[in-house]
This record gives sequence, C-alpha cells and structure tokens, in this order.
Amino acid sequence: MKAMLFEKAGAALKSCDLPMPVPGPRQLLIAIRACGVCRTDLHIYEGDLSAPKSPLILGHEIVGIVQAAGAAVSGFSVGDRVGVPWLGQSCGRCVYCESGRENLCDRPGFTGYQIDGGYATHTLADAPYVFHIPSSYSDVHAAPLLCAGLIGYRAFRMTGDAQRIGFYGFGAAAHILAQIALYEQKAVYAFTRVHDVQAQNFAKERGATWAGDSETAPPQALDAAIIFAPVGSLVPRALKAVKKGGTVVCAGIHMSDIPSFSYDLLWGERVIRSVANLTRQDGIDFFKLASKVPIRTEVEVFPLSAADTALARLKTGAIQGAAVLCMKDEHTGS
Repeated sequence: MKAMLFEKAGAALKSCDLPMPVPGPRQLLIAIRACGVCRTDLHIYEGDLSAPKSPLILGHEIVGIVQAAGAAVSGFSVGDRVGVPWLGQSCGRCVYCESGRENLCDRPGFTGYQIDGGYATHTLADAPYVFHIPSSYSDVHAAPLLCAGLIGYRAFRMTGDAQRIGFYGFGAAAHILAQIALYEQKAVYAFTRVHDVQAQNFAKERGATWAGDSETAPPQALDAAIIFAPVGSLVPRALKAVKKGGTVVCAGIHMSDIPSFSYDLLWGERVIRSVANLTRQDGIDFFKLASKVPIRTEVEVFPLSAADTALARLKTGAIQGAAVLCMKDEHTGS
C-alpha cells in the first residue's frame, strides 16, 4: 500500500510503499477513499503533541470501503462505506469506559497518533470505533465530519441552550457547526484572525449574524463561545464577550498558554471547560443530525502526495472550510 509517512517533527512526510496490513479478529481492513487534514495532524506534524507512534501515518478523518473483516467483527460487511474517527481504541475497563465516557479513557489509542491513520491507501481500524457513512455524502465531503464534525458537535452540545454563540476561528469545525446552530435557530458570531476579511465573508456566507476579528467585541453579549483556534489569549477575550452565566468551551486538543486575567472576567458564574475526544454515542447522534439538517461541507481537495502542502495551507489559514486528501488516483493508478 502507499502511504505518506511521518518520521519526526518538522520533517517532510515520506512517500513510501508498505506491506498490506492484515486485520485482527476485531478489525476492519479499509481501502481509503478520502482523509481530512485536521489541525490535530498539524500539531503532531510540528511537534506540539509529543508522544506519537514513530514512524506514523497521520490522519483521523477517514472515509473508505471495507475490504476485509476479522472473524469477530459484527455489523460490517465487505463493501460497506465507513468512517474512522480520532478515538480508535479504549480499554473498556477503567471507570470512564464503564460509565460511557470512553472519551476520557485512561488507556486510549488515537487514530493517526498511536494508531496508523489515513494518509495512505489502506488502514486497519477496530470495528467498535467505526461508523457507517450516510449515502448522501461523497467521500471527500464526508471526511471532515469524522473530527471537525464529531468533536465540534460535542463542543457545541456543551453550550447548552445558548442562543448567541461565538466561534473563535471559522474553519472546518465552525462552518459545520454554524449549520447546526442555524438549524436550531441560534445566532452565530464569527471571530477570525485580524484583517482576515476573506474568512469573515466566508462566515457571513455560511449564515453568521456577525463576523469580525478576534480583538473586536461582538455587538451583543454572547451566551457562549467555542474556541477552535489554538491560541490561549483568546480565553480571556471570550470570557469578556460572554454574559454572566455564559460558557467558554476550549475545543482543541492543544492550545498555547492561557495568560493570567482578572477574576472579574470569570465572576458571574461564567464557566471555562475543555472538550476531550468523542464517544461512540456522539458519533451515532451526530450522523443522525447531519443527514437531517442536512450538513454540507466546504472542502479543498489534494492528492495524497500533496499532504505536506495541505498541512502548510492549513497552518496559514488559507483553507476555507476543510482540506481533504483524495486517494482515487492512488487506487486506480491513473
């Protein structure tokens, strides 16, 4: 199989041919059709997340076709189209797993981090952590739903009954969640990098009530805010933007240091909380909702060989919506 291999932080991915993996009893062998390029991939690529498997195949927004299934697999057949998310394994025995909170598992395995992921033509995945993909989505448009959608959805639910919600960073996750918010008749306020008029226009085109840069106060106090950008200084800004009783959700797996701030920003029963990974129930609930809304993803497509380019464009904020690697040519040989 073909793969783009990550060997060390800061180094270009290496194009290589690897042996075809063989599924274990509970695993699926998946022929990958598309894989989203997530900001978490960028954090691994640049060394912000420091404990990856080495060498490693990045990627955890995987869409593909089941090519073979292990003897103990149920619920999937050869030919099924499936998706593989960030959470790839859990121990099933810790207090978190036993209470339906496997997203907090003490001994997890993450796709594209400890488990080889989707920057390749094939991958193995544990069947309990694989989802069927609705037929209404093409491969490349389904891929961002596997992380930007799933973990974004978990973050969105943490805002409760908030009616005015701020999104700090309007990229892959925010452009999906904006559609859910509008479907639920909530107002979206988009915060972008300073002077990023293109991103602000993109947010308005996706239904945002207001869009401005992250240093600007919104025209109305927010009920909640979700921070997607990995920038710690946004936390006090978001606290200042939400009203008393409001919630600030930090949705990323990595963030720069949060600066000190005066207690009055937190006072008034404001809440700061983080999001960690996803549960299988999140996936079940989200895909039901995605088809009902229906959610449509904006994507920029790259061949597998251009994974480095996709990561570079993601870093600079040049991607509107989500970046996705397409493996069609690698499978056909064209």
